[in-house]
Amino acid sequence: MSDFISSGWALYVSGIVIASIAFCVLVLIGAAKRRPMADDNTTGHVWDESLQELNNPLPRWWMGLFWITIVFAALYLFLYPGLGSNEGSLKWTSRNQWQAEQAKAAETMKPVYAKFASMPVEALAADAQAMGIGERVFVNNCAGCHGSDGKGSKSFPNLTDKDWLGGDGSHDYIVKTIAEGRQGNMPPMAAAVGTPEDVKNVANYVLSLSGAPHNAVAAQLGKAKFGACAACHGADGKGQTAMGAPNLTDKVWLHGWGSEAMVSEMINKGKVNVMPQHATRLTPEQIRVLAAYVWSLSNKQGAKTALNAVQ
Repeated sequence: MSDFISSGWALYVSGIVIASIAFCVLVLIGAAKRRPMADDNTTGHVWDESLQELNNPLPRWWMGLFWITIVFAALYLFLYPGLGSNEGSLKWTSRNQWQAEQAKAAETMKPVYAKFASMPVEALAADAQAMGIGERVFVNNCAGCHGSDGKGSKSFPNLTDKDWLGGDGSHDYIVKTIAEGRQGNMPPMAAAVGTPEDVKNVANYVLSLSGAPHNAVAAQLGKAKFGACAACHGADGKGQTAMGAPNLTDKVWLHGWGSEAMVSEMINKGKVNVMPQHATRLTPEQIRVLAAYVWSLSNKQGAKTALNAVQ
């Protein structure tokens, strides 16, 4: 990999750019000189018996445009990065440009977020301006995984159903999750469960906990082997929020519809699911308003009550 980031590549790119500009200059100089190819200034090509091709130079205005383009290219390469690793005299970078725009936007929005700073989550959920901002931040940063309506999809949690794997769904918990991210990890459990037949039996027992279609005989055999899973999911299969272990009795399957094949695969291979942290992407003020918007998705009644109180 180091071969692709060595200084030699920067020199290589710079050489190609400079050679290309020099070639264009030479072509223009050559084209500017009018050299008659014959006494009648024709190239010798004749079409349709009498239509001759003349060796006339390019119009001056056209040549001027080409020269302007070359001068612009040289000036651009002097001011901005373009010659390999050369930074340009202005030291411009896309990162600095983005940071400046972000700082300007933050300064513009500062008075707006200051208004929200002391408002409790219920009041934020009842504030149309705050929810409008929260919705736009959600669409730009969260909808790609959780969907524009927050209902999620396979492997991406539904944010509207109050089923929180790693916490209580409070505003503070949502703020922490958005800022720091979250990683869910179920290790492969096949070795702990036993034989492939045992895995199949445990899968059927897990399905029986939520009333999903299953083999009753296999489920009964798998009950004893479920002890390997109980440390996280609990002896009754209702999970443990503090550990992020899902409730297996509620028919809420994050990684697909409950079936023997799906549950067996989960037991055999385990699963790692990651929500990235957004603390470096969003400001604390944005995260607070975004968390209030996410909270409102699963607390419609609380948000409605707060709105009625405001009105």
